[in-house]
Amino acid sequence: MKKIVVLGAGLVGSAMAIDLSKNFEVTSVDINPDSFRKLDPYKEIRQVVADLSDKKILKELIQDYDLVVGAVPGFMGYRTLETVIEAGKDIVDISFMPEDFLQLDDLAKKNNVTAVVDCGVAPGMSNILLGYYNKIMDISSYECYVGGLPFVREWPYEYKAVFSPIDVIEEYIRPARYIQNSEVIIREALSDAEQMEFGGIGTLEAWNSDGLRSLLHTMKIPNMIEKTLRYPGCIEYLKVLRETGFFSYDEIDVKGKKIRPIDLTAKLLFPIWKMKEGEEDYTVMRIIIKGRKDGKDQAYIYDLFDRYDTGENILSMARTTGYTCTAVASILLEGHIDRKGVLPPELVGEIDGNMERVSKYLAEREVDYKLTIQ
Repeated sequence: MKKIVVLGAGLVGSAMAIDLSKNFEVTSVDINPDSFRKLDPYKEIRQVVADLSDKKILKELIQDYDLVVGAVPGFMGYRTLETVIEAGKDIVDISFMPEDFLQLDDLAKKNNVTAVVDCGVAPGMSNILLGYYNKIMDISSYECYVGGLPFVREWPYEYKAVFSPIDVIEEYIRPARYIQNSEVIIREALSDAEQMEFGGIGTLEAWNSDGLRSLLHTMKIPNMIEKTLRYPGCIEYLKVLRETGFFSYDEIDVKGKKIRPIDLTAKLLFPIWKMKEGEEDYTVMRIIIKGRKDGKDQAYIYDLFDRYDTGENILSMARTTGYTCTAVASILLEGHIDRKGVLPPELVGEIDGNMERVSKYLAEREVDYKLTIQ
């Protein structure tokens, strides 16, 4: 049986470890022993407490495994990815790192490593679909609207975070890049808000976020944009916090002590944003791909509506993010990804059969993408 080590035992990392343990020998690693509570019922999953920020410890830890799955917070993502590649181990990773992971491509090729990065829901499955269609048609535009939200709307934010709070805050401050008429446009995060209707949900608000990432470099498509979805009104609270400086990384002096406002903000927001035990969430995503195929104008629209798994007690965002990653991990170990280097998910999707394999894997776990062709 192949052996996989999952780095990080947060809500998504734990969900991935549980899913992978059905077909592989799995070890879960985290610095915080309390993170393993969700894994305690799964005796087949080995638990290891370790500091993953220590390169020496990390390299020693992963040596005996066939594959590494990365689920550390974004601020640790690049260094962790680099260390795994240096160790010569293949990796599938969901860390939303701010750095350009494509800079590690040469190192990965030199070390004969396959590193699939940004492999969640969006970026992730959205990229896999785009990579597939980019091979079979001439795409003129790509739009992605995505959000993970609690069913119960609690004032003031009407939002709960599955990921690290600082990673979430990054979405609100990182300038958003999109492609318009083949030119890169840079706008503030939270800009160009628009309201959209979703069946069974109602009205949500979409705003610019920096979710295209690798697509800016790998896909030569003249129009591409990604927007984040939240309940209407949430954006105003976030703008107030941002403009007041609560999201700043620059240290300030408070009664003789140096603090970064973002650290204080994350500390205050975490208990408010934290999902309570049994609290239900849902994930909504709409992908619109337009272009010409076989000499005709075509539009492919994918809609995802996924909800909390009450049977397994797994959050929807953990399912949709994590199961995309475990699907790709599985097909990598099965030999369906024969390329070396740092591979964004769109490059996995363009390989014959992989989009179908990942879609089938997700459908088996009731993560269903509904396709409409126009």
